[in-house]
Amino acid sequence: MQGQPVEEYLESMDIEMKNTVEAYPFSQMNTIFVGGGTPTVLTEQQLELFLASIHKHLIPKTLENLEFTFEANPGDLTLQKLKLLKEGGVNRLSFGVQTFNDKLLESIGRTHRREDVFRTIELARVAGFTNVSLDLIYALPNQTVDDFKETLDIALSLEVEHFSAYSLIIEPKTVFYNRMRKGTLNLPSEENEANMYELLMDTMERNNYHQYEISNFAKNGFESKHNLTYWNNEEYYGIGAGAHSYLQGKRIANAGPIKQYMTKIAETGFPHVDINPVPEHERMEEELFLGLRKTSGVSKLHFKKKFGKDIMDVFGEQIIEQKNKGLLEDTEETIRLTHRGKFLGNEVFQAFIGLI
Repeated sequence: MQGQPVEEYLESMDIEMKNTVEAYPFSQMNTIFVGGGTPTVLTEQQLELFLASIHKHLIPKTLENLEFTFEANPGDLTLQKLKLLKEGGVNRLSFGVQTFNDKLLESIGRTHRREDVFRTIELARVAGFTNVSLDLIYALPNQTVDDFKETLDIALSLEVEHFSAYSLIIEPKTVFYNRMRKGTLNLPSEENEANMYELLMDTMERNNYHQYEISNFAKNGFESKHNLTYWNNEEYYGIGAGAHSYLQGKRIANAGPIKQYMTKIAETGFPHVDINPVPEHERMEEELFLGLRKTSGVSKLHFKKKFGKDIMDVFGEQIIEQKNKGLLEDTEETIRLTHRGKFLGNEVFQAFIGLI
């Protein structure tokens, strides 16, 4: 964060938290997730300021049942910082590991190495953390199925409580995107990507990690409340530059980068650049394509309670179509992806978008 106005930014976020909670009060806070980059690059003094703001505006009087997660890069955290986070109420850590192959880490521009992961998790345990999640990526350039198997074996040896594992997404205007367009990016075949996903699911199941969402696996009781907030289509605050919120039926986007964000806060007390009410038909679509990411699927009863409509009256044609393709399972209580449907999730989700 060298050269960045860090203290001023933390002050702006303090103002946003205060004003947002006053404008959109909450009755219960179940999860706080600090991410969107690497917040642990803050100094100890800056972390203390930031944690104080969170406690002042967002955390209820009791921490009971609150999931409080900090995202971090392996190697960023000292024991002192970890103890500071623990004392500040943080009870869950999420590390962007990606892979345990050092050559692959270098090729995708990551600065940490596998030894950093081992050391950081050991420090986290010393500091008293009992809920640790690792993020993995597969289908990386030049990655083989054997490479990914080795990463999974090493990851499991660390005995953490939660894993998120996603296939690589090539974003426009990135180095990988430009290389892909030039034909110089050696990505695994679709067959090998599918083989990696199958290996992931089989390996996690054999090691007692429950798959509760397409890309997420947890020991019993360690499912991420933060992730489930999105997939249950529930509302949430988004604080900081470029953050997004879903509040009182409205999608709200914040200004970014940091200087634009701070200017908006100074002018109006809010950083909002876009506020869009979400019509009911879009909320129903979101209920389907977000909820279907969960292995438990979409509850028919919950859908009816939430929208006052029977799910089959709204989406019956699409549900039957996807069921006939072998991608959806329709039970008396839920609609959920089949095993085959997990591989073709995006195709299924697309079937429920823009219908009404």
